[in-house]
Amino acid sequence: LGLPYDWVEVSVLKAETRTPEFLAMNPVGQVPVVRFAENGVLAQSNAIMLHLAQNTDLIPTDAFERALMFQWLFWEQYSHETAIAVLRFHKFYLKKTDDQIDPALPGKCAKVLGLMNSHLEGRKYFVGSKLSLADIALVAYTRFSHQAGIDLGQYPNVRAWVRRIEDELKIEHAQ
Repeated sequence: LGLPYDWVEVSVLKAETRTPEFLAMNPVGQVPVVRFAENGVLAQSNAIMLHLAQNTDLIPTDAFERALMFQWLFWEQYSHETAIAVLRFHKFYLKKTDDQIDPALPGKCAKVLGLMNSHLEGRKYFVGSKLSLADIALVAYTRFSHQAGIDLGQYPNVRAWVRRIEDELKIEHAQ
């Protein structure tokens, strides 16, 4: 979007999200958090994206396509993030071995990625014919699946979609 911002690094591993100062901004103690000079603080990635992307092409104008975008955003938070992001956190950041991780997590990731792979068959984007917030929300963790020990080669539609979205957003390829 090209909006100016100041980035402040906050370490979950160092419990910086549990300090009184951080909890005053977000009592839930989670990142991300954005402080808007005009309105105050907003938490939760999808809420932040929706606020920032108002009146842009990233939110479909067609009512049903917009509802589909919301459907994928809710699914991303409920099903996708709770699988891929959690497995990535345990393996990549906490350096846990497979026997230290919930044995259901890899299967949950496979189910999530399988659903995404099926949905992307014959499609370039998750909703409609152009990039939307659904793609941005879903690519955020999917592009780092290798850090969770997941080979996206098993999901060719997902792998191609990740590359396409990275290219369109002009971000460095994660894999």
